Amino acid sequence: MSHQEPDLRGRPLRAFRDPAYQPLCGNLAEVRANIDRLDDEIVRLIAERAMYVKDAARFKQDSFQVSAPARQAEVFDKVAALAARHNRGFQNLDAVVDAAYRAMVAAFIANEQLYFNDMTEE
Repeated sequence: MSHQEPDLRGRPLRAFRDPAYQPLCGNLAEVRANIDRLDDEIVRLIAERAMYVKDAARFKQDSFQVSAPARQAEVFDKVAALAARHNRGFQNLDAVVDAAYRAMVAAFIANEQLYFNDMTEE
């Protein structure tokens, strides 16, 4: 067992058994560059989503409305459908998306509650 990082420019050392699998990159450096590019876009979109979460606090009456359990369920159902629609062959993508969204929504609700608690009534 090796305890060193893989060669970023080296050739693939393993192959998928699935004959339909289409490689996306020629080496690990390309894979990581694409992941980094996507991470930048994902974080930009999360930051944009955060501002809508902040704005939503203006329309809530109490903590129950901030947590909005029915809306949470709606979001989780929606992203499950989106995961199915966008899946290009990643096993358990639905579970990854569900876990990511549950963590993100919980963090957003905690922050929205902080904003809500610091607001004045109109």
